[in-house]
Amino acid sequence: MGRTESGTILDRIIEHKKAEVRHVQSRGYLSEMKSRIRNQASPMGFTVALEATRSAQSPALIAEVKKASPSLGFLREEFKDRFEPVEIATAYREHGASALSVLTDETFFQGHLDYLKAVKDAVDLPCLRKDFMVDDIQFYEARAYGADCILLIVAALDRRQLIDFFALAKDLQLDALMETHHERELDEVLEFVPEARLIGINNRDLKTFHSDLAVTFRLAARIPADKVIVSESGIHTREHVTRLLEANIHAMLIGESLIKADDLKGKMHELRGVGVSDRHER
Repeated sequence: MGRTESGTILDRIIEHKKAEVRHVQSRGYLSEMKSRIRNQASPMGFTVALEATRSAQSPALIAEVKKASPSLGFLREEFKDRFEPVEIATAYREHGASALSVLTDETFFQGHLDYLKAVKDAVDLPCLRKDFMVDDIQFYEARAYGADCILLIVAALDRRQLIDFFALAKDLQLDALMETHHERELDEVLEFVPEARLIGINNRDLKTFHSDLAVTFRLAARIPADKVIVSESGIHTREHVTRLLEANIHAMLIGESLIKADDLKGKMHELRGVGVSDRHER
């Protein structure tokens, strides 16, 4: 059962991703990933880190290491010639990020699994592998390259995949961020994967790529109190963050507005409310 209603961009990415996976599924590849996993330390608690670092001034910040996007191309001109994921991730950690998101899709986002490994080896923060998960092998890759959490895009998966992939992530000690875009997807997660604690709400419409924070406010009202809510996309200003605080959002995933900022420290401090008086006691 496919999700063709989600729009042609996502459909195209998913079909390409399936082809990529078929290409790497050689006889020894899974064995190689399992061997790497045996040499990896246990994953860090991604969800726990978000809960522990949210504050009265700000939801926990998941800062994204992102080189390009299908709609914008390279996010900075210099990324065409030089992209330093460890340098970016280190700056995020220094200025208050609670966790990191690392793009690993190569074709559409110019990411790479090696970026994830490099960041994880250098920066002591929990990391999300940001990719389009369509096959079991990707979960073993994520664990082998150091991920602490994976992304499950509900719009890209049928119900059986959603259930099975969540179970596989749990078996591999990976947290799972369940990304939803509207009520139907959220209700599916709550009904069929009730154990899921980390619920993402993507404010970006998959058909138009337009972002609207109203999506977060609408869906958050339906989410039980024991879940950890992550608002994704369209968060650019302190006013946006203040509105998320008022809706009791636990975490925010931000990429483009940080990557494109001329003053990264200043932008992170602005969004996190560093220096803001404690007006939002919980």
